[in-house]
Amino acid sequence: MTQRLILKPTLPTDIAIKGIVFDMDGTLCLPQTWMFAEMRKVLGISKGIDILDHIYSLEVAEQEEAHEKVRQVERKAMVEIQPQPGLNELMQFLEEQKLLKSICTRNFPTPVNHLLSTFLPSKLFHPIVTRDFKPPKPSPAGILHIAKHWKLEPKHLIMVGDSIDDMLAGRRAGVTTVLLESDVNKHLKEAPETDVVVQRLDEIIDLLQSGIEIFQHTPEVSEAEVEALN
Repeated sequence: MTQRLILKPTLPTDIAIKGIVFDMDGTLCLPQTWMFAEMRKVLGISKGIDILDHIYSLEVAEQEEAHEKVRQVERKAMVEIQPQPGLNELMQFLEEQKLLKSICTRNFPTPVNHLLSTFLPSKLFHPIVTRDFKPPKPSPAGILHIAKHWKLEPKHLIMVGDSIDDMLAGRRAGVTTVLLESDVNKHLKEAPETDVVVQRLDEIIDLLQSGIEIFQHTPEVSEAEVEALN
């Protein structure tokens, strides 16, 4: 059954949008695609290997060293962060509408705090889920943790991101997914996990006001992910 996710419901079948979860890299800020290639270089892994999966596969004594190598790359990227077009317009609108906002990222806290203090110093995002939270995206656990904190059913949430991890995590959490399109992720427009595509963040304002036609998705959560929520 198709339903409409909208800011101000007017039909009996409408679902109210009550909160938005944002990815950070490539979503709130412009993509820095060199960063991930550099991370793999310092870790000595190929493009097809997930960075965090690789780190967690190491012996415990080696994991912190690998994490620090990645953090050094992230610190370098942090000073070059630039906001996405339409960021301030969207955030101003969300504040006016009193919509809940959160961040779910595979980054570590320092770059997240830098972005917020530099470009969105007066905007409230809570809770903020970084890679300190396990399991990371594409697991839905981080998004479901946010929904639980907000005391909301996932159907009332939107996940905005730029990667397949974002779309997978959102779909598996049972939320509506919005892909922020860029030159490097156009192939994700046709991914079954992608519900809506925008080219700029402020296009989301119109989506919220006019509504998004959706099919309700049942959350897909493993036993390990359920344990992470408890």
